[in-house]
Amino acid sequence: MPSKTLHIPTADGLADAFAAFPDGGERFPGVLMYADGFGIRPALREMARELASHGYYVLVPNIFYRNGPAPVIELPEHIGDEVRAKLFEQLMPLIEAHTVERALSDADAYLGFLTARPEVGAGPVAVTGYCVGGLLAVRTAAAHPGKVAAVAGFHGPVGADGPGSLSRLTGEVHFGHAGTDMTPGTLGELNQLLDAAGVAYTSEIYPGTIHGFTMSDTDAFDPAALQRHWDRLLPLLGRTLANG
Repeated sequence: MPSKTLHIPTADGLADAFAAFPDGGERFPGVLMYADGFGIRPALREMARELASHGYYVLVPNIFYRNGPAPVIELPEHIGDEVRAKLFEQLMPLIEAHTVERALSDADAYLGFLTARPEVGAGPVAVTGYCVGGLLAVRTAAAHPGKVAAVAGFHGPVGADGPGSLSRLTGEVHFGHAGTDMTPGTLGELNQLLDAAGVAYTSEIYPGTIHGFTMSDTDAFDPAALQRHWDRLLPLLGRTLANG
């Protein structure tokens, strides 16, 4: 499985990024993958390679590139509960500084770079994200309705920008929520907004999960929920992307 470290020109400099894609010299549908707050690391590279193995060119940008290359903060091999709070003390200022304006400017650059890659075929792309990356995926899809055919967010604050953002979605949507992040009542409210947007969607709480359930290097990891995530994500991409 070929993979590369790339640098994406943006309005504020060069964003380092990880890309994975199938071998063979063909062109593949593009997927922009936003990492969780801990960023690009072995667990994320593994997920990108897994997705790429199904026939996609997967681009994972370092959203905190303004603060240095990934990993922006030093991470242990396993992010256990005993270190999580200390790591978030370092991460929260970076997350808070990543304003909507920065996110949208970066999204323009990421999508332009992705669609110009010689390995990426013509046509719309998909955007997926984890934790804060789920919110960034929604922002990207809402700002580029003609370019994004599908958006997926997992254990992320996908509705944090309010109904205005969700109403601009046009691609098919899947949201997989952690049980600790979403109550049935708030899920119903979110899904009403998606109904009003008129998009095809699935939005569900993954049973028994806690925030971060897809991440294999954390205590939140749930192998069954990760598989459920693949069982939702891969058919979504297959329905919406050319040659998927």
